[in-house]
Amino acid sequence: METPNKQALVDLLLQLADDDFLYSYRGSEWLGLAPHIEEDVASSSIAQDSMGHAAMYYQLLEELGLGSADMLAHTRLSHERKNTVLVERVNGPGYYMETPEYDWAYAVARNYCYTLAKKIRIDALKKSSHAPLASVAVKINMELYYHLMHWQTWFTQLYSSTETARDKMDAALALVMADFGDVFSYGKNGAAIEEARLIEGENILLDRWYAAITPVLVGLGVTLPEIGHERNGRDGEHTPDLNDALATLGEVYLLDTTAVW
Repeated sequence: METPNKQALVDLLLQLADDDFLYSYRGSEWLGLAPHIEEDVASSSIAQDSMGHAAMYYQLLEELGLGSADMLAHTRLSHERKNTVLVERVNGPGYYMETPEYDWAYAVARNYCYTLAKKIRIDALKKSSHAPLASVAVKINMELYYHLMHWQTWFTQLYSSTETARDKMDAALALVMADFGDVFSYGKNGAAIEEARLIEGENILLDRWYAAITPVLVGLGVTLPEIGHERNGRDGEHTPDLNDALATLGEVYLLDTTAVW
């Protein structure tokens, strides 16, 4: 692969890997805190699957000569990360297992909107010009069907529940949409990513996301808030939440980067 195409591939893989890496971490913070024990098991399993997806993308980058998967996951600074801002946001105020005041409505709204976007991207990646990436997409898709069904069920049930639950979901959905502007972005190298036929265009995927979520929202009588575009995480524009997350995620690995686990 020539250098311009290789850089486009690297950028896309980092976006995919960093998204799932941070998404799975935020999901793991609900361990022991989910609304009931069955959900504790289910959401933890989804977080574990998502970390596995991130690992597959990092492994593809390792095969391209970008360094080890562990190094790529744990040693890059926040401005080097290409994840959407949506997945780095905290679950709520407080600290895990100390004083967490997490918002389950926000978790459900974020997880549903993100997972639906991920399904749209994975479907497109199955036709990627880079065969190893297309192969990984096929593997991820098998698990993603159940992830999406899980979060859509929660999303629908909470919106169909009490007035209080509906109000909380409206507030949560507004927060999610405020950070949704970079989810389908490919960043500054987007033109090269599309020209290399690694994945379909940003606007095509966003239109598919709208088409998929609209019937659900209409059925629930929900109006989708306006999508915000304050930051683009694909270009390294992040919040302080990311620094805190990376410090926790890399705490053990950075004690001794030469250790064999």
